[in-house]
Amino acid sequence: MRDWLFDPQKTLSSQSRSRSVKRPDPSTSMAKFLRIGVHQSNVSGYTSKAWSVRRTGSTVLLRWGAVEVRGAGSARQIFWVGEPREKTIRCSTNERAREYVKRAVSRRVGHRYERLLDSVPIRRGRRRSEIESSGRSGTILFVDIVRSTEKAARVGDRRWSEVMNHYYAAVRRELRAARGKEVVTTGDGMLATFMAATNAIRCAAAIRDAVRTLGLEIRAGLHAGEYKLIGDEAIGLAIHIGARVVAKAGASEVLVSSTVKDLVPKGDATFKDRGHHKLKGVPERWRLYSVRF
Repeated sequence: MRDWLFDPQKTLSSQSRSRSVKRPDPSTSMAKFLRIGVHQSNVSGYTSKAWSVRRTGSTVLLRWGAVEVRGAGSARQIFWVGEPREKTIRCSTNERAREYVKRAVSRRVGHRYERLLDSVPIRRGRRRSEIESSGRSGTILFVDIVRSTEKAARVGDRRWSEVMNHYYAAVRRELRAARGKEVVTTGDGMLATFMAATNAIRCAAAIRDAVRTLGLEIRAGLHAGEYKLIGDEAIGLAIHIGARVVAKAGASEVLVSSTVKDLVPKGDATFKDRGHHKLKGVPERWRLYSVRF
């Protein structure tokens, strides 16, 4: 046993392996972010953006642009739509480059971007004409955490990551129970579709109640109409309207469009009229209703 421990052949082999381990280069850094949202000037779909920053010594490379997000959860894939924009910043020192990156990353966090793991690739996407599309109709549910940025800043990244894991587990549990289909997740929200409007409303209320045990409040917005699935992405004016409805909802509120209200059988839910609203980027004014259970 003593001879084995001091075998020079094995010691040399061990040292070689240890030298071959790749260690992080302190002169470089990388950060990637994703934001799911509706593009202000485009009412045709649910548009997402990605942003990344890479520092090598005193040089910083920024890259950003529109992306398609296909799938959800661990199966989610991100693709650039067209060529991303790029900008190179040359700082006078490494320290100034580090400070530049730190400020840039802080702005992304403040604008509700989801930070991605460095290992998550953003691939060159296929043209939409190359992707099979199918028309659908149904009820669209958007769920969003109220004051998520404030809460994340208060509890810290590590604790917030744990909370979000429990949050998505609760959301997906209620989705399965209500026979909803998860389409895409954001840093703190989700888009799902349902065949029945009543199921969508009940699911929204169940999610609201379930996440309260985590100290979270959500808002939910629902609309119904036609949309298309391109790959695993839902697009269409109905998706855009649903996103605008949830933006009008208050804390713990389930807010629906008049279209959804008309699809719910009498007695399945009670509605409070919230009046007519102008939804940004959407033609005409829409009547919205708060759901009472």
